[in-house]
Amino acid sequence: LQRAAAHALVAGVPEAALAKRPDRQSWCATEVVCHLRDTEELFLAFFQTMLDLDEPTYSGGEPDRWAEDRQYMRNDAGEALAAFRRRRAESLAFLRHLRPADWDRVGVHPTRGRLRLRDFAGLMAGHDDNHLDQLKRALDGKP
Repeated sequence: LQRAAAHALVAGVPEAALAKRPDRQSWCATEVVCHLRDTEELFLAFFQTMLDLDEPTYSGGEPDRWAEDRQYMRNDAGEALAAFRRRRAESLAFLRHLRPADWDRVGVHPTRGRLRLRDFAGLMAGHDDNHLDQLKRALDGKP
């Protein structure tokens, strides 16, 4: 995720606007940012697990349950974005220090099957793109 793009989207937006859901089923901007923060931690932990274990299984978590259990709507979007940015910096530092063979370590995705660490890193990038688009839509009041 272009951290600067997410920051630019939420900077200066009032908390009430960040917490407004486009509809009953769609997340508001605050929830999207909290999700990015929490999944970043999950991705990094799984990357480490892929180095430590042979073919671990990625759980992926339950995003809607996290939103409720972790009370995303009560979080401050700016603080969540700052935490995401710190976690992303940790992830990038981790990835920069991988040895070439580490990129070929395998983990098991629940729907995609066996994937190399490099493929999981690609999924992380796609996840970013998806949620940056979701963040834009939420701020525009669109589901």
